[in-house]
Amino acid sequence: MIVDNVSLSVRPGETLAVVGESGSGKTMTFLSAIGLVPAPGKVVSGQVMFDGTDLLTLSMEGLRRRRGAGVAMVFQDPLSGLNPVFPIGEQIIEVLRAHRPIGRAEGRRRAIELLDRVQIPDPRRRVDDYPHQLSGGMRQRVLIAMAIALEPRVLIADEPTTALDVTVQAQVLELLAGLRDETGMAMVLITHDLGLVARHADRVAVMYAGRVVEEGTIDAVFKATAHPYTVSLFRSVPHLDADSAVDLKAIEGQPPNPAFLPAGCAFEERCFLGAGREDCLRRAPALADTGAGDHRTACHHAAELRQREGRP
Repeated sequence: MIVDNVSLSVRPGETLAVVGESGSGKTMTFLSAIGLVPAPGKVVSGQVMFDGTDLLTLSMEGLRRRRGAGVAMVFQDPLSGLNPVFPIGEQIIEVLRAHRPIGRAEGRRRAIELLDRVQIPDPRRRVDDYPHQLSGGMRQRVLIAMAIALEPRVLIADEPTTALDVTVQAQVLELLAGLRDETGMAMVLITHDLGLVARHADRVAVMYAGRVVEEGTIDAVFKATAHPYTVSLFRSVPHLDADSAVDLKAIEGQPPNPAFLPAGCAFEERCFLGAGREDCLRRAPALADTGAGDHRTACHHAAELRQREGRP
């Protein structure tokens, strides 16, 4: 099972960051939510509540109507997300006309407005460009324009700055934050970059082996980290004020095969608290309150961890 027992929520005007290693289930969680799980995968149980409706109970046509207008997604690879044989304006118009009864002239006008909104220079000229005529950062902006075309209430951004240079990364994320503030939409930021999380999110959920292992506000998770996996992620991040001679601490070992998860804690073999503890081997820890506000962790030894790390 790729994703198991994941429960997340995001409020209007809020950014929820979902972090974890590749293969932890971040993207699959949200593809499941909007009915885009690639075959042969399927959703076998659960609920996806949006505006009082469980999206999993809708027909394919009902779900299609909700996608774009209610929930939209910005995919991580702008080259695969855009059709190379159609101008970008045509692709935006297609999104609009799939959901609203507008003519081509109105669709073109709206496409130019959207390109301007995502800060594409000279949008009246660039609307007729093909994807290969745009830089990586501009292609990502086009994907964002397509995602916000129908003014969704929830925007899912899946690694929106992958393969972009640092300056363009900052521009794209500032653009997303500005759109969130302007429209009041909820935003989910799927990433592995803890620096982006610290700067742009309100709350964070850490995933490992298809499950949420820690969740809370940015302050709680960053300042009172309560799961060994989250601590290990922080240890592997370089810091500008750190001694250059000090090696980063990689997380030893590999994540478990999601098809053969252990009966106990999935992180047990890689945990620096010490492998082989009986309770960690026998039962998977449930996500539970730490007692410090909006902060939950799935660790049998969270209190010991906080004491060892000098956490509050």
